[in-house]
Amino acid sequence: MKAAIITEPGKIEIGSLPDPAPGPREVVVAVAGTGICGTDLHILDGEIARSFPVVPGHEFAGEVVAVGREVTEVRTGDHVAVNPSIHCGECYYCGRARANLCERWESIGITKPGGAAEYALAPVKNCFVLPEGVSTADAALIEPLGCAVRGFDVLSHRLGDHYLIYGAGTMGLMMMELAKRAGAASVTVVDPNPSRLETTRLLGCTAAVTAAGEANRPRGWDIVIDCTGVVAAIEDGLSRVERGGTFLQFGVASPEAKAAIEPFRIYNHEITITGSMALLNSFDRAGALFAAGLLRPDVLISHRFSLDEYKQAVDLFKQGMGRKIQIQPNGPAR
Repeated sequence: MKAAIITEPGKIEIGSLPDPAPGPREVVVAVAGTGICGTDLHILDGEIARSFPVVPGHEFAGEVVAVGREVTEVRTGDHVAVNPSIHCGECYYCGRARANLCERWESIGITKPGGAAEYALAPVKNCFVLPEGVSTADAALIEPLGCAVRGFDVLSHRLGDHYLIYGAGTMGLMMMELAKRAGAASVTVVDPNPSRLETTRLLGCTAAVTAAGEANRPRGWDIVIDCTGVVAAIEDGLSRVERGGTFLQFGVASPEAKAAIEPFRIYNHEITITGSMALLNSFDRAGALFAAGLLRPDVLISHRFSLDEYKQAVDLFKQGMGRKIQIQPNGPAR
């Protein structure tokens, strides 16, 4: 099969690998669509992945083309979105129902070959069968949506809260849609890229600004969510949290990044700072929300490339162009 391979930090090749064969409780998926996200750039920079080479692509969906001998839940021809997270089920954190913090955590597309290939291997328990009428390639959005749902799981949100979201990329847009669904009184989105802000306006945010100071919230916001991982945005966002409010670190920062905080203000204003990592019991709920029309894939997915164009797609993503950039390893859906 053909695959995009990060052979070493900074180097991508389009090469050939053996077709995967399913184990007893695994399936092989012919990938219809796989998204590129910030995690892929971290891998390319030599972070996150434990070793190289790596076939990236942890956001993907496709058609089941082979099943293991013990698989009964799905059959060939089913269309599925794949949860990439793999947990041991035995460690301290798995035993405390915190499998996303698993001591042996692995992920398809990070520690195991991913969806930037014609075929990908997945445990059957990680497959969400798509209902009729759902575009298979578009369903690659379910994985990032599942991460956003997990983010909302850790928030103590209330009806009528005011939200401030840093970043108008895919994750910021998904957080915006979830905030609206959660009964937000207002949702303000900050992004220095005016073209990205146009998308937030199209989808119905309350305010779209290039700097939080442009918005009129003297007391600050009940919930501030960073979707950038950029230290300057994080520090600014922490200063915008209202008394009794919550700051969610959702964006993936460099492991070496450091941000300044004001301990007295956190104490005196009873500010909660929390984080959210990957998925935890949120993938199927994200699938249900996606199937119910929470997102507009025609808006969120701005570019679709072939597998041979993977390098160009990554370069476009690095430039901050577009929204979700997707690879279609087996060609456009017919």
